[in-house]
Parts: sequence; C-alpha cells; structure tokens
Amino acid sequence: MTTMEFRRRSAVAAEVDWPAHMHPVLRRVLAARGIRAAGEIEHRLGNMAAPAMLGGIDAACALLARAIRDSRRIVVVGDFDCDGATGTAVAVRGLRMLGASQVDFRVPNRAVHGYGLSTALVATLDEPTPDLIVTVDNGIASHAGIAAARARGIDVLVTDHHLPAATLPSANAIVNPNLAGDRFPSKALAGVGVMFCLLVALRAQLRDSGWFSERHLAVPDLGALLDLVALGTVADLVPLDFNNRVLVEAGIRRIRSGKACAGVQALLQVSGRDVATAVSSDLGYGVAPRINAAGRLEDMGLGIECLLTDDASVALILAERLSAINAERRELQSQMTGQAEAAVARWIANHGEACLPWGLTLFEEDWHPGVVGLVASRLKDRLHRPVVACAPA
Repeated sequence: MTTMEFRRRSAVAAEVDWPAHMHPVLRRVLAARGIRAAGEIEHRLGNMAAPAMLGGIDAACALLARAIRDSRRIVVVGDFDCDGATGTAVAVRGLRMLGASQVDFRVPNRAVHGYGLSTALVATLDEPTPDLIVTVDNGIASHAGIAAARARGIDVLVTDHHLPAATLPSANAIVNPNLAGDRFPSKALAGVGVMFCLLVALRAQLRDSGWFSERHLAVPDLGALLDLVALGTVADLVPLDFNNRVLVEAGIRRIRSGKACAGVQALLQVSGRDVATAVSSDLGYGVAPRINAAGRLEDMGLGIECLLTDDASVALILAERLSAINAERRELQSQMTGQAEAAVARWIANHGEACLPWGLTLFEEDWHPGVVGLVASRLKDRLHRPVVACAPA
C-alpha cells in the first residue's frame, strides 16, 4: 500500500504588496508558490541576476577576450544531451557574434570517448591543435582530461552547473554557480544558462575595452540566443526559479514571434507544434526528445548542426532526421522496458512480490547504453524503488 503525505506551505497573501487589480485567488496561489514580493512575478529580462556575480567570470572573460583579439582557435566541448547541445550552439553562435574568427565544436561520443572532456576526446583535438577549450555543461569532473589538455599547452575554460567534488580540475578558469562560496543567487542555472551569462559578461568587457567602437561595429544583441537558452533550460528539468523563469519567458516570447533560429522552428514543425503558440511543454516534450535522441543513439553533432544552421531548408532536413532517430529511440525503449518488466515479473513469480528487493539492477546483453537510463527511470516510477539498468560497455 502506498502512503501519500501532503505538505502545506504557509501562504499569507496579505503580507505581500500585490497590484490592486490582482484577483484574491491568484494572490493566494502565488503566495503558496513561495512568492514573497510583487516584483518576483515581473519576469522582464532586465530582472535577470547580474552575470558579474558569478565566481570566476572575470578570469573567464579575460581568456575569451584574449582569444577573440588574437584570433586564437577556440573549440567548444559540449555534452550529449539537449542542455549540452543548446549550450554548445549558444557558445558557438555567441562567440562568433562577439568577433571570434575561429570557433569550432566537438561533442563526445558516449560509446567511444565517455562523458565530458575526457583524455580520449582531448587526444582527438588536433590538426590544428586548439588554443582554448571551452566546456559547456561539463568539465567540473574532468580532472584527467583537463590535465591532458594543459600538458599540451591548451588553455581550458570550464563552464558547468553540476555539483563539484572536493577538488577542482586544473582549468585556467571555472564558471559554475554551484561552486562553494559563489555569490550568484540562482543555483538552478542549466549549462546553457551559465554560458549565456558568460557571454553577457564578455560582451560588457569587450564593449568597455573599445573592441566594438574601434572597429565601428554595433554591439551584438545576445537576446537572439534566448530561444536556445529557453529550450536547454526546460529540457534539463532544472527548477524554474525566478532567474530561470526570466530566461525561459524571454525565450518563449522570441519563439512565438517567429524569431527563433531555423533549427528550433524546424524541430517544432516536425513535432507538430505551433510556433505562434509555443509553450514550455512543446519544448520539453516535442523538441528536446528529438535532440536528445541523437546523443543517445548516434552523434549529438547532428543536433548541434541543426541548431547552428541559418538555412531553413537544411534545418528541416536535419530536424526530420532527428525525428526519425527519436522514433527509433522510442521503439528501442519500448522493447527494452518490456524485457525489464518481464524480468521483474519472473522474479515476483518465483519469490513473491513481498520479497522484491528495495533496489534493482537489471542487465541484458543486447541493451543499448544510450537508453538504459530511460528504462531505469520508467521502472523506478512503477516500482517506487531505485533501479539501475546496465548495458555492455
């Protein structure tokens, strides 16, 4: 028998100075959601937390500014999920907007390189060797990979949002709101959000140093990247705190206005969603699974290329390919989940449901390593206990 516990928040709507026109019921709902000031429902982009509050931001901006001024070769290393893909696209697009002339990206293949900036991935970065590696949505745990890069004379800038271990990697600079002592108020930033904040801070440093005025260039509008920021933030299932709501709302407004990048518009189209009325669920359940499928079954580079192209016809071709991969992922997930459920049913038949362990580990020789996490999650929800699903390495 399942026991459910309901927790009530203390919600005193009268303590907040609400706008006079706001209905009393809406006041109570907002108060129950933890809103304690009327300004907390004003999700204007100008209310975004100041990127300058991020620890390590000055050192990171200095690295990037030098790379831009000296036309150094920058390689962005992303992760193989939607947050990593959108963060990589934001980094590449944003750095090019700010004047970087040599920007490329690499994303690990989970079956070949493992996770993040691994030594195996670093070994492939040659012809020519990059001057600077910028990680997005990874790197905080890449001690060996970063050491290998530094040994080759490559500078490394880590941007990440995952919790760090007791020791940090030997990167030239690290930007992560979850580092101990970091003053940035939002600890819920996704990897793409961290990269966007870094670009905003870098733009300010370049502007103040005369980079744009000396070249008679307009200061670029980084708001053009917010559709990607919204997509990655929603897809990564990070808490929608005030700062993330600001970013997501601004991004969805951009999508609805028809100003999203060609890839996002194409992915909405192939998923049967209306751009003009797009909401967060369209991103989370329509677009994100198609991008994630590339990282699970094939190469996330396909998803990133879709988000980088400005050619609508190319974007549609790539989006249709991603949609086909996602259909394959769904079929594979259904098959593997059926096998897992059958294994559990056999256990129960032989030992009784009362003897089902409090944690389960499942393995099949033909399971795909990119889908086992989804299978484990499905069984965890059904069985209400920890589940680990494994596949051959």
